Order: sequence, then C-alpha cells, then structure tokens
Amino acid sequence: MFFKILINYIFGYLNIQVEGYYVERFINNCISKGIFLWNTKRTRSAIITSNLGAEDFKKAAKIAKKHGCRIKINDKHGMPFVIKKYKKRKLFFILLFIVILAIYTLSRFVWNIEIKGIENINQEEIIKALEDDGLKVGTLKSKVDTNEIISKIRYQREDIAWIGINLDGTNAIVEIVEADKKPEIIDDDDYCNIVAQKDGKIEKISAQNGTLMVSKGQEVKKGDILIAGYMEGKYTGKNYVNANGKVTAIVKYSQTEKIGKKEIKREKTENYENKYSIKINNFKINLYKTLSKYKNYDTIYTNKKLKLFSNFYLPIELIKTTNYEVIESEISYDKNTAKVEGQKRAEEKLDKLVTQGEIANKIIDVKENETSYEVTVTYEVLEEIGTKEKIVF
Repeated sequence: MFFKILINYIFGYLNIQVEGYYVERFINNCISKGIFLWNTKRTRSAIITSNLGAEDFKKAAKIAKKHGCRIKINDKHGMPFVIKKYKKRKLFFILLFIVILAIYTLSRFVWNIEIKGIENINQEEIIKALEDDGLKVGTLKSKVDTNEIISKIRYQREDIAWIGINLDGTNAIVEIVEADKKPEIIDDDDYCNIVAQKDGKIEKISAQNGTLMVSKGQEVKKGDILIAGYMEGKYTGKNYVNANGKVTAIVKYSQTEKIGKKEIKREKTENYENKYSIKINNFKINLYKTLSKYKNYDTIYTNKKLKLFSNFYLPIELIKTTNYEVIESEISYDKNTAKVEGQKRAEEKLDKLVTQGEIANKIIDVKENETSYEVTVTYEVLEEIGTKEKIVF
C-alpha cells in the first residue's frame, strides 16, 4: 500500500469529495474498476472524502455520475503539481527581475522637467535654453552637468537672478528666481530732470523745483524733458537741482478690430467626445480613430505623465483629446452692428491694457472696406507721465 501511495505522489494525486445517497456503491465500483482510494473518511452520512491518483479522476467522475453522486476536487498533491507551482513562481521571479532591471535602467534618465518660480519669463524659452545646454527629456543623468548649465543660463539671461537644478529620481526640478528690474534710485541730493515716460498731450504741469520746459496743450514724446533739473537767475547763473513736480497728460491708447460684412459665428454645444492616446518617449499610439464624429469642433488636449513615485516619472504620457462640438452660423453686419461688435471687442482688449489713470474720453471711428469694417476705439486717458532721470555730465 505504501508503494502505491508513493507512486501516486510521484505522478500526482487528488483529495476529492463525493456527495450522494449511494457513496458506498461509488466506493465499491471504484475498487472493482481497479481505482485505488486511500485515506477515505465519511464527513456526513452522504459525504465522503478520499485520495486517488490524478490519472484516475476522470474514471471516478464517470462512476459518480452513474450513481447520481457529485464529485469535486478539494486539493491537489504530488510532484507534478509542485513542479507546476514553482514553474509559475519561476516565471514570476523572471518577470520581477525584468521589472527591476527596467526600473533601474529608466532611473538613470531624465523623463520630466519641472520649472518653478517663473511669472514673467516665458517657460518655452527656459526649456529651449536647457535643451541647448544639455538638459532635455531622455538625457542620461550622468551626462547632465548642472553647474555648467546654471552658469551658462545665468550668463545668457539678465532676467534671472538665481537658478538651481536638482535631479530627483527621473525628475529635473529647475527653480528660478526672476531678477527684478528695479528703477534707478535717485537721492534727494542728485541732479535730475523729470522726463516723459510716454507720448502725450500736456494737460496740467506744476514744478516745485527746476525749470518748466513744456506748457499745457503741448504734445510731447517719450524721453522729452518736462522739468529741467536746473534753475537759472539773472545774477546767480545756472544752478543744477533735483527737479521735482507733477506732470499730467492725455495719453492715447487705440485698438482696431476688423469686422467682416459676413462672418462665421461658432457656438459650442453641450456635446463632446474624449479620445485617448499613449506617447512613449516620442512614439505616439492612438487608441481611437483619428476622425471626430463632429463636423465642426474645438479641441483641447490634456497631457499627464505617468510616474511610479513622487519624482519617478516614466517616459509614458497619457494624452486626452476632448473635442467639443461647434455649430457654425453665418452672421451679416451692417455699419451700425459692426460698430457695436467692433467696439465690444476693442474695449475688452483696451481694458486689460489700461491699468492706471482716468479715462477722459472715448473715440470710435468706423471705416468701410469692400468686405469688412474697421472699427477703431481710442481711449484718451488722463495720467501722470513724469519720471526722474539723473543728469549725466
């Protein structure tokens, strides 16, 4: 018996459960058919558990069906199943090794560049400068000389007061402190003129110190001296001073909008569709048909780089493409409606441009062309235009 059990262990055996009213008939029939059962136990009156060789299971299943019994496998034992189990683990360890090797290899490259601290500087300019100096996505980290890149950018750009580059994981964090363009500091003891910062028409001028060089109603250009930094007397001669005073002028701001006599108006509906694609380094895989189901639409792209940890970016980017349906309709403009529309568009831009002073007047001019109207809106703004400038001898 022991020999039979050993043979079944080598070739594999099963622990089965048989349930039915005729389990005894099942056992007797198995024995008569030469099916070796061992460690047989009755758990309930109509349920038994037993061991049998894996190769005998199909024969036992037919016998169980013949006697109206249900048979199921509780567990598998023996060498074949052990080998199969460890085969799966071997594959798992191979895959794990490949993943670890891939992560290690990817960790040696820069897969993302994060720029912090800029407000007035164009980010694309900084990225271009970094690429020119050797820092770009896909660069081997060992080849990135951060000190050299920092030195070059500081030398090339006067608008950067400080720059730092930190390679953290696969992320290059570039921190920038913008240089403030501070106005020239003029002490009370310095000799200076008051000059015009902008073109304008003098509306009001008063001098506490210095000599007036312009009068009300006079047109001046940027850089013209408004109050000279000297005073001249009949007996005292010319004495240089720190000019002081206030100069108010009317400064003109204009914006021209072209309105076609016939224009296409685009209006978004509530309908939209999302499409996705994957970008692996510079290789893009579209997960959708490239054509939109809408005839007219506006598109917005949303990019998201994948990362394993906070600063461990992968060279994989998920791109979401959202197409918003647009309905187009033709609109006709006459001179009056073109004036209203053109004034609206022009004033939206002028209101962003004019941030100080008081709007004293608005002038609207409409010119008709063959296919369009040109609507020009001019703001006449009352503002101070004088600024101090040192006198250089």
